Amino acid sequence: MLIIFSEIWPHKLFNSVILSLALLVTVFDILYLATQDIATSGLIVVIGVFLILLLVPFLLIFNGITMIRNEGRSFANLLSLLLGIVIEIGELAFISDAIFNYGMDVDFFRKASLFLIFTGVSVFYFSFLILLFVLYMIYFQFVPHRNDFEYIIIHGCGLLNGDRVSKLLSNRIDKAIQVFHKGRDQAMIICSGGKGSNETISEAEAIAGYLKEKGISEDHLLLEDRSVSTEENLTFSHEIIKERGGSRKIALVSSNYHIYRCVALAHQLGIPCTGIGARTAFYYWPSAIIREFVAVYANRKNLFRILIGYLFIISPFIYVFLNR
Repeated sequence: MLIIFSEIWPHKLFNSVILSLALLVTVFDILYLATQDIATSGLIVVIGVFLILLLVPFLLIFNGITMIRNEGRSFANLLSLLLGIVIEIGELAFISDAIFNYGMDVDFFRKASLFLIFTGVSVFYFSFLILLFVLYMIYFQFVPHRNDFEYIIIHGCGLLNGDRVSKLLSNRIDKAIQVFHKGRDQAMIICSGGKGSNETISEAEAIAGYLKEKGISEDHLLLEDRSVSTEENLTFSHEIIKERGGSRKIALVSSNYHIYRCVALAHQLGIPCTGIGARTAFYYWPSAIIREFVAVYANRKNLFRILIGYLFIISPFIYVFLNR
């Protein structure tokens, strides 16, 4: 089912729920085969999920320290550290209060304060959402795709010293070159990206220059040098494709943490495409994923769904609190 859904609707976040359920059922089945006990298998799965959620803030904090050491102290690089600290404070407050004030009494939720219930459910719920998002981002990299593309769009990003391709961007371009060669060198490559305020040339020009150095003929290159956002990358690149006759065989190439949002946005804009992610340094992932998570859930529909899910999760606890 997951494979079918991810092929038909790769941009749907519901796939992350299906993926998580598939993983949980698989783990449960393996445990049941080993223990032959449903209750024990279920308890191990629940404890396992709880422990993983407890690990989330520690991993975010560790990653935040690594990001600062490797990339400097910018706000973007502090994101995973700050989020990890917030989640950890919430989890520790919930657990410590539950243990020391209530002794993990089975009637705990009838005795706990509304603030404690709100804090605990909130941090664990959002930790779970982040975990689902990360799992689907990883899975998204392995979804099979065609190779006979007619157009390959490379999403640009900031240049070094205003005119040089960064490591992040070179990874994207190298991935696009792989896709180009797998398609027997037939596709047109659209270099997409305008010129930032601190750049001396457009990202499109820098991408084209890199491609030429790698042996790609200028006859296969098209420049889109007006865009300053992901949405404009897609919109302006698609305009070029439509002017040339249009195609339903379009590949979007960007960093693996960013490609899901590219595909989701492309579908919103009515652009049929396949997303292909380029490798990114592992330590860069968490901070980047947090930015992508916020950008994806800032969408009105996704924000509404996340709030409905939150109300669904917390309402039983509120009910118990109000009727104790």
